Amino acid sequence: MSDSFADYRPPRPVEGGLKARSTRGAIGESWWARRFLAVLESFALGTRLTRGRSYARKGQVVSLDVTPGSVDATVQGSRPAPYRVSIGLRPFPDEVWERLESTLAGQAFFSARLLAGDLPPELEEVFAAAGAPLFPASVGELDLRCNCPDFAVPCKHLAAAFYLLAEAFDADPFQILHWRGRGRDELLAHLRTRRGDPAGPGAQTAGQQALLPAATDGGRAAGAGPAVGAGAVLADIPDPPADAALDGFWQAPVPLPARPATLPAVPDLLLRQLGPPAPSIGGPGLAERLRPAYERFGSVGPEADDVLPSGP
Repeated sequence: MSDSFADYRPPRPVEGGLKARSTRGAIGESWWARRFLAVLESFALGTRLTRGRSYARKGQVVSLDVTPGSVDATVQGSRPAPYRVSIGLRPFPDEVWERLESTLAGQAFFSARLLAGDLPPELEEVFAAAGAPLFPASVGELDLRCNCPDFAVPCKHLAAAFYLLAEAFDADPFQILHWRGRGRDELLAHLRTRRGDPAGPGAQTAGQQALLPAATDGGRAAGAGPAVGAGAVLADIPDPPADAALDGFWQAPVPLPARPATLPAVPDLLLRQLGPPAPSIGGPGLAERLRPAYERFGSVGPEADDVLPSGP
């Protein structure tokens, strides 16, 4: 009996716990964090979801660690000892990652975005085309564990870990890929190696040919299915012009004037656009004191050194 009621007592406060950055409304700012939370919210957890979000914002999550195939967390509830939480997701095998890396390295769009620390939305389509969905589609793909007495899965402690995990994805999207079996450093090192291959970044491997059609006229293979990701964006770009057309590439289409055009402006236009300064730097009176100086500066010609005072 005490076990069933203990779960409804207020949780014990945590000093130095992990708090969600979001204090109200939805949690998760990036497309990948929102996409991940959509899986959690599709479970229709009701009050457990609400209480899990409250736990995340109060700092009840003591620790959160992402490793390939598992997210392990400790969440402080109403009992003295924190609950142990685990969110398991099957990592992709090496052969799947090799196919993915070949595809990503073969398209400069993905390589540039990943090397810049970003996950483009088209990445999800590439993973799906490889038969390796980036996000779980249902609760059945997750191994959810918590040693609390609540019989429901996911419980509020798991929900709190979900929300903190989504914000961890916001801060570092490579955590998603790390969870799926490839850490940031390892993935980027593989992409750099493949991009520097003597065969060239455009060379297709057997893995790429399985995922993307071979490029022919317009970037499409005759009779092939639709391209995915950046291939869909680049497929309709025409071929570059012949070398003869490059001779006039740097020439202006019309003759340029000898001197650039100028627009007349009153000397104190900048003061008008900026508005009155804050009281800490002089207040509205500062603009009136500066206006005569702006008018004088505006009337100064090439002989500025003869008109303006010099020296300290």
